[in-house]
Amino acid sequence: MSLTRRNAAFSLLAGAAAVSTAGRALAQQIAEPAGVSTPAPAPAAAAEAPAPDEPPTKLASQRDKFEHLMAPVDINGKGPFNFILDTGANVSCVSHALAERLELQPTTPAPVHTVVGVKTRPAVMIDTLKVGDRHQRRVRAPSLPTFGGEVDGVLGIDWLKGQRLVLDFRKKSIEITASRPENSYGNRIVVPAKRRLGQLTIVDADLSGHKISAMIDSGSQATMCNTALHTLVTRLEAHQPFHGKHEEVGMETIAGEKFTGEMFYLPFLRLGGLELGNVPVVYADAHVFDIWGLKDQPAIVLGMDLLTQFDAVALDFGRSQVRFDLMG
Repeated sequence: MSLTRRNAAFSLLAGAAAVSTAGRALAQQIAEPAGVSTPAPAPAAAAEAPAPDEPPTKLASQRDKFEHLMAPVDINGKGPFNFILDTGANVSCVSHALAERLELQPTTPAPVHTVVGVKTRPAVMIDTLKVGDRHQRRVRAPSLPTFGGEVDGVLGIDWLKGQRLVLDFRKKSIEITASRPENSYGNRIVVPAKRRLGQLTIVDADLSGHKISAMIDSGSQATMCNTALHTLVTRLEAHQPFHGKHEEVGMETIAGEKFTGEMFYLPFLRLGGLELGNVPVVYADAHVFDIWGLKDQPAIVLGMDLLTQFDAVALDFGRSQVRFDLMG
């Protein structure tokens, strides 16, 4: 998978370089020896309590210019408005422009963590936030100076408690259903995970045999790594140089905060029963890894550049597991 450099846009709580893809990461399922099964999902005791019963919801999705997944959202009976679907954001947010347009009532300001740091932002009260047939009432949402007229807000995971989110890239749709058991078979690979501040962290992952943590962030345009993983890569490169050279990229959060990162390629990455090769990543000493408690251990955020190499990715917040559907 190769990338061309350009300015990058980052989501609220995790990095995402907006780069164009000129190839694909190599992905294949690992053949398991007889008698060895795919790791079981996290125990039910560790799973998130399910939300009240709600009807399954399936929505057509589109992409913005940075390849973010966009979901149609109704606010106080008006809309639909274009919200970035961001599994790396703990809370949903609205743009300043939308808050002013709908005359949303201001409420107590709220601290908002982005990839570069934390800043107190103004907040508004939403009477009703509706996604398909699902809705929440009295939602306190930070208001951000989002750039680009096509983005009205960010839909975080605060509305997905105990639910299952399916990002179907082949069918260009988003589906929200009740949590349910799934097993690996054929081109479908189910990987165990655990919850970390609401997000799902894949627990069975490694880089060239070294254990790492991997998080799913649909609000990130490119895959990103922390200092600990960058240090590991530097150590591994001393013995076996990786493909391609390191390259600086300029980036910007959705809130307009600019910073730089270093792009390079990982020759091998394993996620459960899935092998990935020639994976581009962006390194930055990012605040997001601190708030996730991953500063001192090698960690990677899987962005849209990698997620879209699959037909579909399903995140089950109730059972703490992630399903990857291979293309084919």
